[in-house]
Amino acid sequence: MGLERLIVKGAEEHNLKKVDLDIPRDELIVITGLSGSGKSSLAFDTIYAEGQRRYVESLSAYARQFLGQMEKPKVEYIEGLSPAISIDQKSTNSNPRSTVGTVTEIHDYLRLLYARVGIPHCPVCGEEIKSQTVDEIVDQVLELPERTKIQVLAPIVRGRKGEHERTFLQAQRDGFVRARVDGETILLEEAEKLDKNFKHDIEIIVDRLVVKAGIRERLADSVETALEYADGLVMIDQIEAETTTYSEKFACPEHNISLEEMSPRMFSFNSPYGACENCGGLGVKKEFDPDLILDEEKSIDAGGIIPWSSSSSRYYPALLKAMAAEYDFSLATKIKNLDQKIIDKLLYGDDHKITFPYTNRYGKTRDHTTRFKGITGYLKERMEKSDSPGTHKKMERYMNEIPCNVCEGQRLKPEVLAVTVGGISIADFSSYTIKEAHEFLKGVEFDQRRAKIGKEILKEIKERLRFLLDVGLDYLSLDRSAGTLSGGEAQRIRLATQIGSGLMGVLYILDEPSIGLHQRDNNRLINTLEHIRDLGNTVIVVEHDEDTIRAADYIIDMGPGAGKHGGEIVAEGSVADIIAEKRSLTGQYLAGKKKIEVPKDRYQTGEKWLKLKGAKQHNLKNIDVDFPLGTFTCVTGVSGSGKSTLINNTLKRKMMRELYDSTLHPGEHDHLEGIDQIDKVINIDQSPIGRTPRSNAVTYTKIFNYIRDVFASTPEAKQRGYEIGRFSFNVKGGRCEACKGQGIEEIEMHFLPDVYVPCDVCNGKRYNRETLEIKYKGKTIADVLEMTVEEALEFFENIEPIRRRLQTLYDVGLSYIRLGQPATTFSGGEAQRIKISKELGKRSTGETLYLLDEPTTGLHFADIKKLLEVLHRLREDGNTVIVIEHNLDVIKSADYLIDLGPEGGEKGGQIVATGTPEEVAENENSYTGKFLKEYLG
Repeated sequence: MGLERLIVKGAEEHNLKKVDLDIPRDELIVITGLSGSGKSSLAFDTIYAEGQRRYVESLSAYARQFLGQMEKPKVEYIEGLSPAISIDQKSTNSNPRSTVGTVTEIHDYLRLLYARVGIPHCPVCGEEIKSQTVDEIVDQVLELPERTKIQVLAPIVRGRKGEHERTFLQAQRDGFVRARVDGETILLEEAEKLDKNFKHDIEIIVDRLVVKAGIRERLADSVETALEYADGLVMIDQIEAETTTYSEKFACPEHNISLEEMSPRMFSFNSPYGACENCGGLGVKKEFDPDLILDEEKSIDAGGIIPWSSSSSRYYPALLKAMAAEYDFSLATKIKNLDQKIIDKLLYGDDHKITFPYTNRYGKTRDHTTRFKGITGYLKERMEKSDSPGTHKKMERYMNEIPCNVCEGQRLKPEVLAVTVGGISIADFSSYTIKEAHEFLKGVEFDQRRAKIGKEILKEIKERLRFLLDVGLDYLSLDRSAGTLSGGEAQRIRLATQIGSGLMGVLYILDEPSIGLHQRDNNRLINTLEHIRDLGNTVIVVEHDEDTIRAADYIIDMGPGAGKHGGEIVAEGSVADIIAEKRSLTGQYLAGKKKIEVPKDRYQTGEKWLKLKGAKQHNLKNIDVDFPLGTFTCVTGVSGSGKSTLINNTLKRKMMRELYDSTLHPGEHDHLEGIDQIDKVINIDQSPIGRTPRSNAVTYTKIFNYIRDVFASTPEAKQRGYEIGRFSFNVKGGRCEACKGQGIEEIEMHFLPDVYVPCDVCNGKRYNRETLEIKYKGKTIADVLEMTVEEALEFFENIEPIRRRLQTLYDVGLSYIRLGQPATTFSGGEAQRIKISKELGKRSTGETLYLLDEPTTGLHFADIKKLLEVLHRLREDGNTVIVIEHNLDVIKSADYLIDLGPEGGEKGGQIVATGTPEEVAENENSYTGKFLKEYLG
């Protein structure tokens, strides 16, 4: 029985209430339910954690000593447990050296392919490079027409200045008689000094022959002599015709650029053997950026040179005044109206010496002569001479990552980039999207020898590309930085990698793989999950997507509520079984008894617009996009259509630069109109609210300041002289010093994720004994941190600042989180809702722009309803809300839609449709519109 079923008995992890589970193995199982109902506690913290613990216990005692003791989940027992693999939403490596190609291991196979079947070329002339043996050279010469007169030459001087008298003497001593000097044949005994100011070519004539039968042995001897004498080069001169150069090394005979024997490490930008020497294989270098140094709308007199605008130095104004006189330009002219040559001189300087009167700080004036280094030169000099971190940080404000000027962002050495397969370099191949790369490999042709060598390598690359296509990632390029991937993209990449492993009998546990996927591509993902199942694996998916739920073999619905109201299995079985259970909220939404209604009234677009003109970053096709202000706008489109590039890379960065002097470069565009109608921009993304367990929801939202104030105001605290700082776990005084107020200790797990265990001094309470003696309404501050938002709302109902802020956390569907729950345990969706709650707690100006990226991540139908109420509240205060979203319930609830596409990657980046959801639904070119039509009824 244990082999056919996965049995969980008495699971009590977090809010689970002695959950018993008996589910079929080798099936596709979906666990769904409200946020905080216990889905992750069951799937990850119980089933996966026990699978991982058993794996560690199966290792040798030697290996276990490096891993530490893993705590057993709170569960009586689990039977039928396979080796477990977790594929969650954690972003992939943010290392700039990590790309889609390296993460999927496609780049490793590509390196092998290029090393084994690549054709090397000279990076200067582009001619193919071959290493040839004496026999191969002789064979080619003997293919010349019979009676062809030839000379075997040893090129010993190539394009080098000098008199070369010793060269001629040495050749004569070595027994040679003739040489060809700059194209003319001379006798060595008559050779004269050459003009030392000119470059010369000298080839020693080793032999003269006529091509005919029987000369092979003599020709081979002569070729061998020439190769030895000219360091691996030989020239065959067809008298009165062409001259051909051959090399026995892997080198270009013309330019003497040699390659070591081709190996996979040569094609790695993470290896010194292949990486561009200028940028170290990063493809970019941090340099001073003119856009961050100059304010083109100002004159130099008005502070147009930003780094010097607030300087008290007398030197720079005097120097600039002298420059203006020398080059005839005015310091009162706006920088944008200056000639570009003048701007270049200001930025980068020139060799011209300039003399000007300079009054030093002691009041003495004298003529000062200097070579103007340019603004960037002075900034660089200041940075190099200073050891101050503050100065370095200040200078970095004016720097940006720009493509390396040697490899032009391609990361590799020129000679490596000159090796081709199918006519393109490995960097060109990596710049292709997954779809383009797959198509290219289907059409590439090899000669018989190369086809045989590359057959297995190509098979591996094609399979991995196909798996990525199957999970809807056809628009990603192989050189895309892994750090720029969304949680859903990163998860689907790992999913595709797992399919490539072809494992059987494994338990896969996934966390919302549908994130970031358009409805159009959902079926491809579901087919992939079914494929993994059909290999003989059990696939457990924590998911809210309706299509995935309906495709499952077995559904587990958790609930009925969140937090302490959840932790039970409300319904399980087929879709019909879920619908039949009256307590199941999921069932009610699946049956259509409950639904998110289409708004009766939509906010009309008025006269106020934010207009982005000429957006052309990445795949955006020079588009003009108008965003109505004071409305709730949804930006939609298939994955890879350009939504994030438009909103996150272009609009957000432009607004941040204009309003907050951000140093981040906005995506390429012409200009943005209407900024004056916005007073602040709030970006609410899914990045963590903190990267250590010290950070939590109440510290991030500042609620903890008020809670600490309450404890400091108690009579006992006042009597002891405890102030608000005593109740902080981040400073000495009231915290437990054993764990420095973290409440937990980190155990490094080496090749597994690090594990946190409670501090054995304070038992996870964070504070020392004296602090914990102070109580409010019978509770210590550690007790308060253990409360859920819902419990704390009731506990602090009479303290208005705390109650109001906790209410916002409750309103965004986070009633179940504990106040002191570490930030590291929040999902991207939870982190995003905590940020929304923080904004709701502030007083609205009515002129704020809120930018959100897929806020429905991790949300059940019922939670989405709550989220929409919150977004509508923000809009009702007069603010502008712009949301990137795929969820059709959110899309249908928006006032205005901007649909990008029509496809992903290069075939995207255009505006397909704009208008109300009803207007977009009628647009036949819009994929979003087709699916939206059904939702609008």
